[in-house]
Parts: sequence; C-alpha cells; structure tokens
Amino acid sequence: MPYYIYRVSQLGPIKQLDKLAEFPVFKNASDEAKRLRKEIDLTNCQVKIIFGENEFQAEEALRTVREGDPRTGEES
Repeated sequence: MPYYIYRVSQLGPIKQLDKLAEFPVFKNASDEAKRLRKEIDLTNCQVKIIFGENEFQAEEALRTVREGDPRTGEES
C-alpha cells in the first residue's frame, strides 16, 4: 500500500486536502514531506503523510477525528 503526502488546511469545520505526492516506500515519503515542510508556507496548513490502500482511504483517515487518550485522574 502506498504512502500519500497531503497539504491539510482547516477551513472552519471542513478540512481541505490537496494531494502532493505518492510513494511506495515510507522513507521516500518521509524525505519528501520534510523537504516540502521547509519549502511550503505552513501558516494555515500542515503537510501530512498517510498510509492507505488508495486515495479515498487515505483521505478518510485524514478527515477522521481522533479521540484523545482517556484520563483517569489518578496520574502521578
């Protein structure tokens, strides 16, 4: 499964996703993402790597809201 690189912008409650690249190997995707993060103005966006069977699955994963770790209140 390929690794996708996306520019992710948050416009209110909606995430705008722009596919920038696709790589079969994580190392290549990581190197490209690092290069892009240095070149792109990241004021209102992020550059993210996502793993997916296809673009649709990758974009679904990027749009999914992740829940935080549960807190018990007994942390020391």
